[in-house]
Amino acid sequence: MTESTFMRLSALSIAIGLVIATTVSGSAQGPRGKDLEKPLVIAKQGSFFVGGEKKALPALPPGGRGGAPAGGEITINQMYVQYQVPPNGDRHVPVVMVHGCCLSSKTWETTPDGRMGWDEYFVRRDRPVYLADQVSRARSGFDASAINAVKTGAAPASQLPTVLQASNQIAWTVFRFGPEYGKPFPDGQFPVEAADELYKQMIPDFNSILPTPNPSWTNMAALAVQLNGAILMGHSESGFFPQQAALIDPKGVRGLISIEMPCADVNAEQIGKLAKIPNLIMFGDHLGDVKGGPANWADSFATCERYVEKIKAAGGDAEMMYLPKLGIRGNSHMLMQDRNNLQLADMVIAWIDKHVEAKGKH
Repeated sequence: MTESTFMRLSALSIAIGLVIATTVSGSAQGPRGKDLEKPLVIAKQGSFFVGGEKKALPALPPGGRGGAPAGGEITINQMYVQYQVPPNGDRHVPVVMVHGCCLSSKTWETTPDGRMGWDEYFVRRDRPVYLADQVSRARSGFDASAINAVKTGAAPASQLPTVLQASNQIAWTVFRFGPEYGKPFPDGQFPVEAADELYKQMIPDFNSILPTPNPSWTNMAALAVQLNGAILMGHSESGFFPQQAALIDPKGVRGLISIEMPCADVNAEQIGKLAKIPNLIMFGDHLGDVKGGPANWADSFATCERYVEKIKAAGGDAEMMYLPKLGIRGNSHMLMQDRNNLQLADMVIAWIDKHVEAKGKH
C-alpha cells in the first residue's frame, strides 16, 4: 500500500467515524440543525376548557349598576388548554405544561429572542403537548365577585384582592439573569438582549382571588384523566402543582416534572401516594448568587432535595437534575427559554422515555 493510498483510507475512516458519531448523537438528542427547519407536521390542534363551576350572581341593588338580575349564573375557575398532537402522538404520553407566576402558557412557546420553544420542540419529538393557562390568568376564568362587591358598595375597599404584578427589575434578579438589574452573569444562558420581550409576557396575577384548593390543581388532575394519562409539568409558582394535582386524583397522572420551585412540605401519607409516580425535578445555575431578592433559590433547591430523598426512601422513582452538577452552567430560572433550551428539552424527553414511557402508556 502506497503512502497516498494509506492517507486516503485513513481520511475515509475518520469521515465514516464522524458520520456515525454524528448520527448516534443526533438520534439520542432528537432533531437538530436542518431537521428543525423542516415544516412542522401535526395531526390535530385545538383548544378547550377544563373544569369550571357555576355561581349565581347577586341581584342588582336598587339603582345600581354592574350586577345581574336575580337567578343569573356565571362560570368561574375554568382552565383554558390549547394543544397540538403530532402524527405519531398516540405512541407517547401527552405532556401538560403549566406556567409560573405573572406569566401565561406563552412561557413554553417561541423564546423571547425568537427561537423554538419547548411546545414546538416536544411536538417535533412526537409528543402531544397541552398548554394550560392557570385559573385566574390569561384566557382562563376566575370569580370577580369580590371586586364587583366593592364596586357596588356591598363590601369595603379593604376586601379588594391583591393583584400581583412583578416589575422588570424584580424579574431580572428573581429569574437569575444576573446578580443585579442590568448586569448579566458572564456565563448566563438567558438571552438578556431580548429581556424586554420577556417583560411583555408578564401579566397581572390574580391568584389571591382563588379558593382553596387552587382550582388549577383540580383541573390539572381532571385533564390528566380526560387525556387517558398525562405527564404534568409545572414551573416556578406552578412547580409543585403536578404533585398537588396527583394528591387530588392520581388516576391519570403518569409522571411529575417540576422545574425550579420550592417543594411543599408533604406528610408521610402524601409521600406514599406521590412515590407511586415517577418524579423529575430540574434546577439551573446561580441559585445562591443573587442577593436581596424575594426568592431564595438555594433554600428552594434544598427543600426539593429533601423531597427527592423522601420519595426514594418510600421506594419511589425520583431524580434531581441539578444542571451545574451535570456540567451544564449558566442556566437561569427561565431555562425553557435559555439558549440551550433544546438540550435541556432532550434531557427531559430522555427521562420521560426511561421513567414513564418504558412503564407503558396505560
